[in-house]
Amino acid sequence: MLEKLNELERKALQQIKEINEIGQLNDLRVKLLGRKGELTQLLRGLKDLSADQRAEVGRVANELKERVENMLQQRNEELQKQVLNERLEAETIDVTLPGIPLLRGGKHPLTQIREEIQDIFISMGFSVAEGPEVELDYYNFEALNIPKDHPARDMQDSF
Repeated sequence: MLEKLNELERKALQQIKEINEIGQLNDLRVKLLGRKGELTQLLRGLKDLSADQRAEVGRVANELKERVENMLQQRNEELQKQVLNERLEAETIDVTLPGIPLLRGGKHPLTQIREEIQDIFISMGFSVAEGPEVELDYYNFEALNIPKDHPARDMQDSF
């Protein structure tokens, strides 16, 4: 029984080293450690051994199982790193290439119409005067010497 375990260990370690894909590694894990795996089949034969042999073979089998699980885990990590490195190499970005040009926005339709109307009036000889939208109280009343109690200064008559 111990010879079978040693042979299984050598075979398992050799197969683990030869595998280059994660899917194959998972298949090997099932083949070795699964419910119908090779190690599980050997462990089912423990019931036929004497108590002394059973303790020794059980201890060796558990150690073998731990070593195989550790090797499978290490190989899985190696393969994942390898896949990641390959993907990173394939997806490199050349930062020296020019970027995607940004599209500039257009004028609002109302702004376009207002500018067309201004152009029409300018072509007719008019000029565009810019100024404040709302006049201050000083310029409407104080500068014109309109008294504070004058009816023109009521709220409904001013801004």
